[in-house]
Amino acid sequence: MPEETAAEARVRVKVTRTLVRNPLVVGAVLLLAAIAFTLLGDDLSFLPFLLMLVGGWCFGFAFVNATQGIVPARNGAVLHLGVAVVLGALVAFVVEFGGDLLDPFPEAMRGIAVVLQLAAIPATGWIWLGLLSRVTDLFARRDAKKKPLPVTPDWEREEGGDGSIVRFPAIELRMRTLTQAIVGIVVVVGLLGVALLIGLDDIVMRMGPRIAIVLMGIVLGLPVYLLFMAILRRRTAQCAVAFGNDELRVRVGDQLHTIPFRRLEFLRWRCRSDYARIEVRGAGVDLSLFAGLATPPRGFSAELPAVPRRVFRRLELAGLIVEKARRDEVVTFRSASEPASRAPAH
Repeated sequence: MPEETAAEARVRVKVTRTLVRNPLVVGAVLLLAAIAFTLLGDDLSFLPFLLMLVGGWCFGFAFVNATQGIVPARNGAVLHLGVAVVLGALVAFVVEFGGDLLDPFPEAMRGIAVVLQLAAIPATGWIWLGLLSRVTDLFARRDAKKKPLPVTPDWEREEGGDGSIVRFPAIELRMRTLTQAIVGIVVVVGLLGVALLIGLDDIVMRMGPRIAIVLMGIVLGLPVYLLFMAILRRRTAQCAVAFGNDELRVRVGDQLHTIPFRRLEFLRWRCRSDYARIEVRGAGVDLSLFAGLATPPRGFSAELPAVPRRVFRRLELAGLIVEKARRDEVVTFRSASEPASRAPAH
């Protein structure tokens, strides 16, 4: 097999980043493809059904990410709740009365409506899972009134070192791997749901196929999601990041990686949310550590502290370009040779 050229590698990286950071674009493309299959008469075979599921999930994924970035956070929570309730009611209404309402319309319009209905199920399910996470966080904050508030891990003076260090639990995981795993779960749950619908044909006919699909999403989707998170958290490792005078030191478990600032190619630092993480590349090191998904020690939050101000100046002197996004919660440093990145969507 011929080796990948530098140009091909840049194209591959750009396409991968686009797929990960622009779920709305990906979702729209998948749903348009599903609609095209449907209009050609291939409405519920494996491929269009898969496109509907993954395309719908992309829209739900993008919406949840967008609400997490709204300032103040209360407005994002209110919008999230309102859309979740409206979508849930709309899906229930369509399941009950959608067939009768669509009867007068042309066949092509009915086919498009079926695509959107099926896509709305994983989208609504993901939005409700995100809302469940917000509610859980709300109860945790109420309980925190009776306990000391969890604190963010903070920078400490590194003993025997030349800079500051922060210690935190994290999961070594790439964003694209996380996204692919979630898409895989959506696909597997969808296929398993179809198999159960076929196996339980008599029950499905009595309750109606659309209601059965919604119930399958709840019964299968939520437990699989919780199991997935439990499996991820079993990979938690104790990590530490230290910024010295002229080098970055990252410890993952017993492994120590040292990267001189002048050999640093890319560094992304996100402080909050489930996607709080550090991504670093350079000097043969390529790491992505998620602190937001790991279970924090008692009394600490699953977050990262802001990058020290002195580090900005040292990295700029090393020739790195600084980019900020999401109320400065996401800071990216990249070398001039790295392609410019758009603000991360999550």
